Amino acid sequence: MRPTERLEAMRRQAALGGGEQRIAQQHAKGKLTARERIDLLLDEASFTEIDAFVMARPTELIADDERVMGDGVVTGFGRIDGRVVYVFAQDFTVFGGSLAEAHAEKICKVMDLAVRTGAPIIGLNDSGGARIQEGVVSLGGYADIFLRNVLASGVVPQISAILGPCAGGAVYSPAITDFVAMVRDTAHMFVTGPNVVRTVTHEDVTFDELGGADVHARKSGVAHFAADDDVSCLALVRRLVSYLPSNNLDGAPARSTDDPVDRQDRELDTIVPAAAARPYDMREVIRRVVDDGEMLGVHEEWAQNVICAFARLDGRSVGVVAQQPTVLAGVLDIDASTKAARFVRFCDAFNIPLVTFVDVPGFLPGVAQEHAGIIRSGAKLLYAYAEATVPKLTVITRKAYGGAYDVMSSKHIRGDYNVAWPSAEIAVMGPEGAVNIIHRDELAKAKDPDRRRAELVGEYVERFANPYVAASRGYIDDVIEPRQTRPRLVAALHALATKRDTNPRRKHGNIPL
Repeated sequence: MRPTERLEAMRRQAALGGGEQRIAQQHAKGKLTARERIDLLLDEASFTEIDAFVMARPTELIADDERVMGDGVVTGFGRIDGRVVYVFAQDFTVFGGSLAEAHAEKICKVMDLAVRTGAPIIGLNDSGGARIQEGVVSLGGYADIFLRNVLASGVVPQISAILGPCAGGAVYSPAITDFVAMVRDTAHMFVTGPNVVRTVTHEDVTFDELGGADVHARKSGVAHFAADDDVSCLALVRRLVSYLPSNNLDGAPARSTDDPVDRQDRELDTIVPAAAARPYDMREVIRRVVDDGEMLGVHEEWAQNVICAFARLDGRSVGVVAQQPTVLAGVLDIDASTKAARFVRFCDAFNIPLVTFVDVPGFLPGVAQEHAGIIRSGAKLLYAYAEATVPKLTVITRKAYGGAYDVMSSKHIRGDYNVAWPSAEIAVMGPEGAVNIIHRDELAKAKDPDRRRAELVGEYVERFANPYVAASRGYIDDVIEPRQTRPRLVAALHALATKRDTNPRRKHGNIPL
């Protein structure tokens, strides 16, 4: 056989992974193969494979005819929308995608290349865990990957797609990465499986109930995105990458748009109800402001009282954080604070400007929240905003009460451009609560306490709970008509494009985790 013929034969063999029978089994489960996934993820014909001929290290427990080229993971680089990314895709048809020494070395190599070249790293996870036949060497391989995840954090974007099982120590690599996307029904993440849980805690639970995509997207917050199948999951990852810079030295990516920068939407003038207790959909506010009404929600199904999303203003990527008045009145609780804090820190790490829409009644009161650490979690969000040096634009649409006003990208923690709508109420607490405390004695003696309370509430709003008091102190840069929000934000974003701000020199801060 001529050398070129041998090469082609070896490439065909490597492309088959565990063989046609196991590929058929993969398809029967509704799952794609590693190479099919890479083809869907990357621009057409852009993938360059690395280490296709690497094989498992010989051991007494693995026969020579069981060793397969590639060793259960396909690695290399390619392009998404013309931009370079590095990728690894675990191949479940080879040893169940289990991680071993050679397998881990391949992943580490592309991670190192991604950091050196300043390109995102995308992991397509589908693995039965550590390869038992190689013992502690497999565990060492996981640790090698964990270290690289940590060192790459904040340097290049790291995205994990969970397309099959991911259990035990394997879950910690995706958990360190910036974003986790899971596929319903076929993907599972847990530290210990249902059988162990049943033995130890006597809880009878299914794979989906313990660690399925919906559980992690809605309850635990481990997954940022949930998709119905491999195809939609990989399309979502492509969309996510379009909002992200390639590394921490690049600016936020921009693309052309036909949406006019001076567009004013008069529907915004009436979107906030006159009654302070009536909810409205903040997502509709955001869509009417950003380019073409498009946004990509992050953690959409978890802690829904706060919205985190990527969008664009005049073509440039921005990170949006906003209260959602339709869920718990937009109050900040433990999960919402954690969700927003992590998103803010990601945007700051990768030079993505932050746009914050504020309608916050405060932090959620109650014994359960206090005992579970609402102080610590709220401090995370405060820390994240105060630490951030990217352009920070803030719009107060209705309520901004108490410490939550300070936390939500206020001027006091280095907000760059802070405006309010005329409907905004900025105060220590809501007018009703304030009047009940300040005028307690007077109300107790009043002949008609309800009428007197209404009068006092009106006086309090006039004197304190409006945006003009804050504006008179320079805490608000301007009070604007809601319809002016888009052109004002675009103008501020352009003005802040050359912003230079730094934090004190240090190894790193100590965020209250």
